[in-house]
Amino acid sequence: MSDLQLPLILEADELEKHLGADNLIIVDLCKDETYLQSHIPGAIHLQYPKIIHVEKPVMGLVPDDKELSQVLSSIGLTTDTHVVAYDDEGGGKACRFLWTLDIIGHQHFSLLNGGLHAWANEGHPLDNQSVTATSGDYQAHVSDKGIANKDDILGKLENPNVVFLDNRSMQEFTGTKRFAERGGHIPHAVNLDWMQTMDQSRNLRLLPDEQLQGMLDKLGVTPEKEIILYCQTHHRSSHTYMLLKHLGYSNIKGYPGAWSEWGNLPDTPIEC
Repeated sequence: MSDLQLPLILEADELEKHLGADNLIIVDLCKDETYLQSHIPGAIHLQYPKIIHVEKPVMGLVPDDKELSQVLSSIGLTTDTHVVAYDDEGGGKACRFLWTLDIIGHQHFSLLNGGLHAWANEGHPLDNQSVTATSGDYQAHVSDKGIANKDDILGKLENPNVVFLDNRSMQEFTGTKRFAERGGHIPHAVNLDWMQTMDQSRNLRLLPDEQLQGMLDKLGVTPEKEIILYCQTHHRSSHTYMLLKHLGYSNIKGYPGAWSEWGNLPDTPIEC
């Protein structure tokens, strides 16, 4: 069991205190060139495409157990390891990685609040030496926990105790901008653009909890309901998944294929 007791949303000042700690892996999901230029000391680089599976036109699917086991073993992960993930784009890639850890039952992980923006802009140490992990033997098993699929959603469209939370832009939500054959949104869904949850003046950190909860309450996204999240590929919506988990929501699921599946099928119901 990990001795580290770190919160799900971790501040840069707190992470700096634990650099080099046993049973801690810092995972960098920034662009390759960003990592080579500067990263958190000791951070292991993980390319985002390695944690998703593609069956065009459907993007953002979950890799199978064998693929995930290989990737997680390659970064030296063990069941006791506490993972801190970050990226350079507001947390979408990092949160998709943490969501993946959640659905396989990994117990110990945190999101660096503000990611590389907060770390670098606030004077924390940086390094440009690539880190090679000692490979391990991590066995990943994807469960149904935290995952919704097309059939789940179709069966819950009229359920008043389920909220479909769309984290794309309003233009995508209304269908004026589309990245699939059809535009619009899942019937009865509500929209919260993931960018609206970030504080642009504080290096892309999450907004204060009370402000976030107020935004969610106005949309009817309340803790007693089942919340199913989606975007285009469950990238942006993974960020909102972690936000809800941080706020204490327990019945939350991400839709991996998301709009790249729903919007490319000929017969799924759509609203605009």
